[in-house]
Amino acid sequence: MKMKKLILASIMGILATSGFGQNGPITYPKAPKSDVTDDYFEVKVADPYRWLEDDNSAETADWVKAENKITEAYFQKIPFRDALKQRLTELWNYPRYGVPFRKGNYYFFTKNNGIQNQSVLYIQDGLNGEPRVFLDPNLLSADGTTSLSGYAASSDGSYFAYAIAKAGSDWNEIYVIETATGKQLSDKLEWVKFSEIAWKGKGFYYSRYDKPVKGGELSSKNEFKKVYYHQIGDPQDKDHLIYENKNAPLRGYGAQTTDDEQFLLLFETESTSGNALYIKDLRKPGAEFVKIADGFSFDYEVITNIDERFYIKTNDGAPRYRLISVELGNPGRENWKVVVPEKDEVLQSVNDGGGMLICGYLKDAKTRAYVYHIDGSLLHELALPGPGTINDFESTWDDGQAFYSYTSFTSPSTIYKYSIGSNKAEVFRTPEIDFDASGIVSEQVFYTSKDGTKVPMFLVHRADVKLDGNNPVYLYGYGGFNVSLTPSFSVSRLLFIENGGIFAMANLRGGGEYGEAWHQAGTKLQKQNVFDDFIAAAEYLIKHKYTNPKKLAIAGGSNGGLLVGACMTQRPELFAVALPAVGVMDMLRFHKFTIGWAWTEDYGSSDDKEQFINLLGYSPLHNLKEGTCYPATLVTTADHDDRVVPAHSFKFAATLQEKHACDKPVLIRIETKAGHGAGKPISKMIEEATDMWSFTMYNLGMVPTFK
Repeated sequence: MKMKKLILASIMGILATSGFGQNGPITYPKAPKSDVTDDYFEVKVADPYRWLEDDNSAETADWVKAENKITEAYFQKIPFRDALKQRLTELWNYPRYGVPFRKGNYYFFTKNNGIQNQSVLYIQDGLNGEPRVFLDPNLLSADGTTSLSGYAASSDGSYFAYAIAKAGSDWNEIYVIETATGKQLSDKLEWVKFSEIAWKGKGFYYSRYDKPVKGGELSSKNEFKKVYYHQIGDPQDKDHLIYENKNAPLRGYGAQTTDDEQFLLLFETESTSGNALYIKDLRKPGAEFVKIADGFSFDYEVITNIDERFYIKTNDGAPRYRLISVELGNPGRENWKVVVPEKDEVLQSVNDGGGMLICGYLKDAKTRAYVYHIDGSLLHELALPGPGTINDFESTWDDGQAFYSYTSFTSPSTIYKYSIGSNKAEVFRTPEIDFDASGIVSEQVFYTSKDGTKVPMFLVHRADVKLDGNNPVYLYGYGGFNVSLTPSFSVSRLLFIENGGIFAMANLRGGGEYGEAWHQAGTKLQKQNVFDDFIAAAEYLIKHKYTNPKKLAIAGGSNGGLLVGACMTQRPELFAVALPAVGVMDMLRFHKFTIGWAWTEDYGSSDDKEQFINLLGYSPLHNLKEGTCYPATLVTTADHDDRVVPAHSFKFAATLQEKHACDKPVLIRIETKAGHGAGKPISKMIEEATDMWSFTMYNLGMVPTFK
């Protein structure tokens, strides 16, 4: 029988009973197995569900349909699911604001009235002007699945370019509006991905790829990224090619311009960290790019410039980052000057405003902010309401007034107006939410990982929770790509906490909480440290009577999905529930799809023998064992995820259902018209949170009550 016929027959007609769950038998679609084997350095590795990598096939579509059918049937039997959705909708339904920013005489900001699928962009004339709707992405699609993925106004505010993403894809289209009139211009740019919009005059620089082959839009490897300049009013085929590298298909290129539009910055990357930096003087016709720094061992981020002196945040010579200045005419390393030296805390961000520098640091994963003179002398510390996180600091060099948002585990994002010179902050906009945080506490603990490393973890719970070892716990982690997890407010987590649950967030190695050394300690051959840190967090919570293995859920998304997949395969008895979301599950083939090649700096590659052995040792897909009882598992992914392609989750779920050997449910939820997560409409977020919390609470034995 041909493979195609076998697949269709198996999905449509043959069912394999592999688990029972709490509502009776669950019959999983029996996915057929093909005879596909790869040879890695004389090691044969079977890949029987390779056919699920084809996101365009009828066979894959039928398998997805069959899986979603049994998953939905399971959800429908959870008695409190509808009430839970209603409570989540109530919690989500409050007005939220974005941080305003100024261009010319205009101020722009976003607002969501509560449960609008997408936040609306507003404009006002001056800070005291009457706000009016400038761009409403909810009008771009009937179901709210078209989102704003980026935007930038020209330096004088005359024009506004914005990028949209459809159905959660990373592919963007860029359009232009005439600001004063709100008129939509004829400009339309396609096949844009991971791009800045960098204005220069009546046009802007951006990055894009060539049009992918038909059928490969969501899975083909992204290669040969180029930088273009687009003149307003021109069709895209007239855009001027600024930079390409025909000899390096797997390098990324991005462009920025300085605020004065006199210089073009070119960033060259090979992965998600480390870049080369080049600068061109746009005042001089025919000027060439000047190399400031080679790639790809360190990060170089241009903060601002004063004429030809550039202020650059870097971890070159400073694992916890520092601020240096470089003269364009004398760019040699020997001429670099240290402006703000490296400190014990991690320098996370630098903004220029009012002729000063505002530096945001991380101290044990909590924000500290200081204001420096341009010569590097410390002026003062910005006082914060408590341990939390500053986000979206907006300021300009010639304006002493700035805006930022502050959030914590118990405080939704509040917008502050800040006078940089006088160091005074006042509430500018506060969220109108009916929520009393007085009964909820957050704390930070430090635990010891397998190799003796001290790792911080945040715990958030009701004040009346007793440490009797029987509390439901939701343990979340990421641990990769230099990403730092810091305190933030989540209405979704409130539901779990108000029902007696404990939210735990571990700051694992691989992240950026303690600088580049902390990041590198969780990469490539050291990746097992990340899983050890997460397992040690679970063991700490059990030892100190927060919970027990029957009450412990673990969760993470993307690289965090890999984390959950690796830990549930290494220690299945330690967890009651596993929630891997949009995870990287096939560590031998991740680099063959879309932008996956850029992750090899963190993961390594199966093309290298030593790294292959390491990857095979923890790859979630390849470490599922026959006859093992795994935690109750809900795998989540989406059909338009073109960053971590859904084949990862598809193959993992099919293999898990095949090898799972007890009555705990192992399901996959496959969202339609959604991607990796960015731009997801509120309606889909509520639906997804409803199913995730229903599954989690039900399998932890919780009986939620609702106000």
